Amino acid sequence: MQGHIFNLPNALSFLRILLIPWFLYYLHVGNTTVAVSLMLVAVLSDWFDGQAARWTNEVSEMGKILDPLADKLCLASVALYYLWVGELPLWFVLFAVVRDLVIFGGAAWVRHRHQMVTTSLWPGKWAVGFVSMLFITMVWPLPIFESWPFKELFLYLSTIMLFYSFVLYCIRFYRIHKGLEFRS
Repeated sequence: MQGHIFNLPNALSFLRILLIPWFLYYLHVGNTTVAVSLMLVAVLSDWFDGQAARWTNEVSEMGKILDPLADKLCLASVALYYLWVGELPLWFVLFAVVRDLVIFGGAAWVRHRHQMVTTSLWPGKWAVGFVSMLFITMVWPLPIFESWPFKELFLYLSTIMLFYSFVLYCIRFYRIHKGLEFRS
């Protein structure tokens, strides 16, 4: 692995992973103030870890794996929780989780087979942003989120972007496997 393993960007990704059980606990017991605060810290740390990597020139192979892994663990954990409490449809949770497993498996396969660490694609980052907005509308008890169909809007925007980015990741993995040029 190139770059330092222990650096600020990777620490922020680890922090996001460590926040998952605490967020779920406070969400489940109804302490939305703490849950929302933890979620905002996670969302901000997701943005800041990438910026910090670029600012400090600490882009590492470990970070290229850890950041999307943290995103996938956060997304899957919260989606499964909302499925469990009956607030998200099964089709969405299955699609999001299976998509992430396939992408993570594809990236691991490319790493093993071609000794290449793939980075996140921008449509994938947009998908995570829409899913984050979906979860924010579900967690944060603002009256506007309850009086307007924001949850449904972000559910469908998330689905579209998750699907679009999944297709692009599959194309990228195929092109790498065939030795063709690809955009990162």
